[in-house]
Amino acid sequence: MLAGISVKELMVECGVAFGTSGARGEVTAMTDRVCYGYTQGFLSYLAEQGEFSPGGRVAIAGDLRPSTPRILAACARAIRDLGGLPVFCGYVPTPALALFSFAESIPSLMVTGSHIPADRNGIKFYRPTGEVLKTDEAGMSRQVLALPVDTFTQDGALVSSEALPPITDVEGAYAQRYLDHFGTAALAGKRIGVYQHSAVGRDLLAKVLLGLGAEVTLLGRSETFVPVDTEAIRPADVDLAREWANGGQFDAIVSTDGDSDRPLLADQHGTWLRGDVLGILCAARIGAASVVTPVSSNTALEMSGRFARCRRTRIGSPYVIAAMMEEQQTGSPIVCGYEANGGFLLGTDIPGADGSMTRALPTRDAFLPILLVLTDPEASITEQLSALPKRFTFSERLTPFPAALSKRLFDMLLAGGSDEQVALQTLLFGHFGGEAQSIDLTDGVRATFASGLVIHLRGSGNAPELRCYTEADTEGGARDANGLALGVVRAMLLEDAPTA
Repeated sequence: MLAGISVKELMVECGVAFGTSGARGEVTAMTDRVCYGYTQGFLSYLAEQGEFSPGGRVAIAGDLRPSTPRILAACARAIRDLGGLPVFCGYVPTPALALFSFAESIPSLMVTGSHIPADRNGIKFYRPTGEVLKTDEAGMSRQVLALPVDTFTQDGALVSSEALPPITDVEGAYAQRYLDHFGTAALAGKRIGVYQHSAVGRDLLAKVLLGLGAEVTLLGRSETFVPVDTEAIRPADVDLAREWANGGQFDAIVSTDGDSDRPLLADQHGTWLRGDVLGILCAARIGAASVVTPVSSNTALEMSGRFARCRRTRIGSPYVIAAMMEEQQTGSPIVCGYEANGGFLLGTDIPGADGSMTRALPTRDAFLPILLVLTDPEASITEQLSALPKRFTFSERLTPFPAALSKRLFDMLLAGGSDEQVALQTLLFGHFGGEAQSIDLTDGVRATFASGLVIHLRGSGNAPELRCYTEADTEGGARDANGLALGVVRAMLLEDAPTA
C-alpha cells in the first residue's frame, strides 16, 4: 500500500484543484488514481462526520462526456474499497441525482465538467443533506489516503475495473416532481423547441414538457459533446436560436448546459434570456420573500422592489446555499437563490398546483426556472421581461489568462485604500465609464460608475481565464463596455505576456 498522501498533496501532485463543490481539471490529469483518491477523501471526511460507514450506499451519476464512464468506474471502485455500495443512477441531470440522494439521506457524487469543454471533467460531491460547502473543503483536503499500488498502472489507470451496477432510476421522481407541481395541462397550447445538443437531460426535459401538455420539437441533437455555457452563450448558439425562431412556430426555445443544472430559455424571437434576469422572474413567480444571488447578478433584482430581502454573495453555489440557510433561520417564509448562469436553488418548500407542497431542492436546477416562466398564466416571456427595470448585463472572458497574470492584475487593482482603488477605476475606465463612485470587493473587483455602468473583473476558479461582467441601462451599452474593459486589460497585461 502507498500510504500517507493527503488529498491536499494529491491536488498539488496532479494539478486537479477544488472548484465549485468539488474537483475539476483536465481529463489527462484526472487519472483513475486521482479520481479514486478524491472519492476516498470525500467518504473519509463523511465518515468523520458520521455520514458514511462500511455498508453504506453512495449514489453516483454522470454527464455525456467521453471521459465520464471511466471516471465513474474509478469512483465506484473507491466506494467499494472503503466498504460502501455504489448506487449507479445512470447519465442524468445533476439535480435529479441530488433529489434522490437527499430523499434517501445518502452521499452522492456527480461526474461532470458542467459547461466546460470535453477535454476537462470534474466530480461534484454531495453530503446526505446537501452540497459540499466551502467550509467542508479543509476537512476533505486533510484526509490521508491509502492508494493501493497494485490497483493502478504506472500511468494511474485502473489495472482492472468492474462493471457499474444496474441503473437505479432517479429520473422518474425528478420528472414527477414537476408534473405534480404544475399540473398536466400547464403548457397546453404552447409550442416549444428543445435544443438538445449533448445535454444529459435533453430527453427528460422534452418528456416533462410533453407531460405538461406542450407541443415539442427536438432541435440540434449532437452525439459529440458541445460545451454550452449558459453564462457566456456561444455566438453559434445565438444564431441557431434565431434561425429556429424565424419560422414563427415556437412560443419558446429551451435548453440546458451539459449536466442540466443550468437553464437556457429563449423567447419567441429566439433571444436567449440572461440567467440573472430569469432568476428574478422565477423568484417573483414563487412569491419569494428572501432572494440570494452572487454579486455579479443584475441589480434589477433590488430595483424591482418585489422582494423583502435581497442578499449578495461571492460567486458559486456553495456561497448562495450558505446564505440561503441563514435566511431560513430568520423565519423567511419562501427562500430561493439563483446564479448568473440561471441555475435556480429552492431553499424552502413551495405550494404546487393541486395544493400539495413541492419540497425544497437547495442545489442548481434547470427545469424549475424554465417551467416557472413558461407556465405563467398572466404574461408571455416578453411581457414578464418588460415589467422589470431596464438593466442589462453582459459577460465575456479572456482565455488563456494564466494565474500569474491574474495575480498581477488584481495586485494592481487592489493597491492602496478604497479611495485609491476608486481613483484607479476612473483612470483605467473613465474614458467610457465616467467617474467611478464605489467599489465592491465581495468577489474580484466590481466598480460602479456615475453613468450607471458596472464593470466587474474576476479570475475564474475553474480555468485559466479572466471573467468580465458589465451592466448598463442598454443591452448594447453593456456589451460595448465589456469589450472596452477587456481591451484595457489586454493593453495593460497581455501585449507582451506569455500565453501559458
